[in-house]
Amino acid sequence: MIKKVLISFATLAVAAASAATYKVNLLEPTLVNGQELKAGQYKIDVNGDKAVFHNGKHATEAPVKVETAGDKFKQTSFRYDRNPDGKLKLQEIKLGGSNTTLVFAE
Repeated sequence: MIKKVLISFATLAVAAASAATYKVNLLEPTLVNGQELKAGQYKIDVNGDKAVFHNGKHATEAPVKVETAGDKFKQTSFRYDRNPDGKLKLQEIKLGGSNTTLVFAE
């Protein structure tokens, strides 16, 4: 019984350690996982390899890889790829005030 309780606590600790929430401001319409997000303020919930962008009642889910840099970033920056139709596709977000990079893939 004690082993089961310890395993449960360890599982919860790992899950909590991999979950995080960030706020970003998209200045232009942006493609994330094939969905176009309007310009505006978004809350991003990251849990493991999944990121969910929230804006009001709308939510868009995307696969994400969380990377850690050696130094903190001074400001939040975005890296985009431009599709042939001219739309911006989000590649990564470096989160200002942290050493966290969110890398997005299809």
